[in-house]
Amino acid sequence: MTLNQFDCEHQLWLNAHMAKRKGEALRKLQTGHAFAEKEFLRSLWWIAFGHFHYLHPEYEIVDFADGKRYLDFAYIRAGIRIALEIDPYGTHYDKLDRRQYSNQWVRHMHLVNDGWIIIRISLDDIRERPRLWQALLQQLIGRLFGEHESTASHLSGQERDILRLALRMDRPIKLADVKDVLCCGYDTARKYIKRLEEKKWLLPEVKGAARIHTWIVDTTRRPPLL
Repeated sequence: MTLNQFDCEHQLWLNAHMAKRKGEALRKLQTGHAFAEKEFLRSLWWIAFGHFHYLHPEYEIVDFADGKRYLDFAYIRAGIRIALEIDPYGTHYDKLDRRQYSNQWVRHMHLVNDGWIIIRISLDDIRERPRLWQALLQQLIGRLFGEHESTASHLSGQERDILRLALRMDRPIKLADVKDVLCCGYDTARKYIKRLEEKKWLLPEVKGAARIHTWIVDTTRRPPLL
């Protein structure tokens, strides 16, 4: 998981969300997903999880006053909704009058009543205490979604890269794909595929074939947090 990988994956993820938006929702994503939000992804989320599955930027919700507002991020998975808000020091609340300030907490309570888990992180902490928040986020996701973290912890970095690619592709994974993502030869690629077969994450697409060329993720297993 390198920062070069982050830049590539971040742009692909952002483009995918932009393609689904139009009007005000698209404009908000283009303007609202800025420095603080990207810094959160780069320094916390990417290091902690290595992907952006289930994460939605500038997520639109109905305001308690029947208007619309946007969360910095929403993590939505298996019926659980987590609101993630990034707060630069002094740049938001200073612009509010007393009533607007009070309404912030009314909105907060409406989200709680609607079943949201709300997490607020300061930009200062993202810069100064990233490891603390990486651990806190991992603990939360691990507590909510069970065994994934302990399962994924048994995968090497190369195995995680392969499985992450296989989960993202809309076709079976090939040795050539593994060779490209790991920048290795075919023998090394086959070695890592074999390990993932032994760990029951990958299955041959065609069982019983004398020579296996393509693999699929075992759909009976829930994807780990990689």
